[in-house]
Amino acid sequence: MFAAVDLGSNSFRLHIGEPAGGRMHIVRTARDPIRLAAGLDAGNMLSEAAMRTAIRCLQDFRAILDEYHLDAVRVVATNTLRVARNADVLLPLAEQAIGYPIEIISGEEEGRLIYMGVSRAIDKPDERRIVVDIGGGSTEVITGTGPEITLVESFGIGTHPQTAAYFADGRILASNFDAAVTAARARFEDAAAQYQAQGWDAAYGSSGTMRAISEVIARNQIGDGSVSQASLHALRDILLELGHVDAFLLPGVKKERVPVMVGGLTVLIGVMQELGIPRLTAINAGLRLGVLSDLELRATHRDRRDAAIRACLRRFGADPQRAMRTAAIAAAIYGKLQPQGDSLHLYLAWSGMLHEIGLAVSMTGAHKHGAYIVEHADLAGFTTREQRLMSTLVLGQKGNLRKVRESLGEADLAKAMLALRLAVVFMHARADEDLAGLRLRLKGKVEIELPPDLLAKHPTLAPWFEKEEGFWNDIGLPFQVR
Repeated sequence: MFAAVDLGSNSFRLHIGEPAGGRMHIVRTARDPIRLAAGLDAGNMLSEAAMRTAIRCLQDFRAILDEYHLDAVRVVATNTLRVARNADVLLPLAEQAIGYPIEIISGEEEGRLIYMGVSRAIDKPDERRIVVDIGGGSTEVITGTGPEITLVESFGIGTHPQTAAYFADGRILASNFDAAVTAARARFEDAAAQYQAQGWDAAYGSSGTMRAISEVIARNQIGDGSVSQASLHALRDILLELGHVDAFLLPGVKKERVPVMVGGLTVLIGVMQELGIPRLTAINAGLRLGVLSDLELRATHRDRRDAAIRACLRRFGADPQRAMRTAAIAAAIYGKLQPQGDSLHLYLAWSGMLHEIGLAVSMTGAHKHGAYIVEHADLAGFTTREQRLMSTLVLGQKGNLRKVRESLGEADLAKAMLALRLAVVFMHARADEDLAGLRLRLKGKVEIELPPDLLAKHPTLAPWFEKEEGFWNDIGLPFQVR
């Protein structure tokens, strides 16, 4: 049983799901419309009141999570925490409140997870589709065929900025509404040709705002009753005639959500006009189902992060055989160092795989180029925190250790760093087949006992170890080789 918590710009939501028979059965949901984005000021600083509300909600969610025996929990935060300049103040308090790490995911990763959720719900392996998700602070547009994504982009426009910029006083005027639609179209116009080139057989809308608009149209028989451009313009005309958000009393949307719906409607009209989507279907699937599906994949050893690493190797022309060899050596050495936990095993292996991608930039300082690429590349399935961890390992694979000194304060991370550095040395010296008798210890100092005749068989190891001795001694950790 898995849990997904979505810290969105409009609402915080929770899903608890149990996979069975190829489907993800949702056994518990919770939602709190805390309007986090409304707590941002002009300088993108979250107010103390907004942070208190977020923490209170997460404490309530933790009480729900504690009722279940869960195999894995993933908490993801989206646009508001991506842009909030004081997110670092809220995060530790929020993590303490809910009891799990919080991952601020990129817009592209949000889009991929949304598409995974939609694909899981539809289960049509050959269908070409476009998915639009209008959130509180951003809009994700994704195309793909079946489960495979072909294009994903996150656009910095959502319901909150549209409502705040054009309908702050609640009045709905034709001039303001049309200006909001034009502003939305401008956000999508540069990408329109790319999306149209992909083509699609079906279009879906996956957000709560999308479902609210669809519900209003269907229940009140507006336009043709579907989410078509004609129906959206008919809904616009009704809003203009009413003139104020407080006057909208049609069934299908709660009164407090009307301002969100109005802002979302301007984005939806804009994206459908600009990309040429005549009609779409609102679907009750998206980010949270995608997170649950991703957790299930990880639990069954089909982690999509592995595919992202392989794609990165191809993109930067790294030698896959050398990459796999280095990762295998690092894993073996790390095991000999007897780490306290197993949380770093995967990240060490992935860092070993990626350790040479900086060569695509330059031989000189390749480890520095590689570290930059790992931290900033778009790696599907990885969080910013995970990429920074791998970037640190790639940066520390060679050269002086002062640049990663702070990270070495954590015992297991220091062992992972040592394992990767030695793996690179042994890989270059082609000595990995002679390491059965290798013994290592890292506790206050580095102690290495080499197999007999290893230095004689691989003479290039000696100068490497001399350099390593200097680097480790330089940071106050004696380095001894016997």
